[in-house]
Amino acid sequence: MMRISRENILKRGSGFFNNKGFTLIELLVVLVIIGILAGYIGPKILGRPEEARRTKAGLQIQAIETALKLYKLDNGTYPSTEQGLQALVEAPTTGKLPPKWRTGGYLENSSVPKDPWGNDFVYLSPGVHGDIDLSSYGPDGEAGGEGDDADVNSWELEQ
Repeated sequence: MMRISRENILKRGSGFFNNKGFTLIELLVVLVIIGILAGYIGPKILGRPEEARRTKAGLQIQAIETALKLYKLDNGTYPSTEQGLQALVEAPTTGKLPPKWRTGGYLENSSVPKDPWGNDFVYLSPGVHGDIDLSSYGPDGEAGGEGDDADVNSWELEQ
């Protein structure tokens, strides 16, 4: 029977404190497990940039609609299609001129934002689907489309 003493515990071959690190096999097993998890979970998390852009476009449309409503409160009407969204950052010089255009405009950055794909938003007043229609044509920049190329329209957003 072996006596437990400090010397026996600290002895290299006793089993205590004998771990000098991981073996190559252990490291490879861990790396394989991490690789499998990354291969399975990664695409599910990282494969959603298009969905994020579509959500951002919807939020931008709602923010622009809010600015358009403020414009209407001040001036009695929405900007015309001809005046466009630029009427939110610069006082219009054509069409029906706004009597109480707000100094500084109606958008925070003093510029009309582009949609997440770098295209201009499409604005109609009067709109086909309501007082105003606001759309982003998506990544293809053309009306219509399906799937990732589908348009983001103000009248289809949840209010």
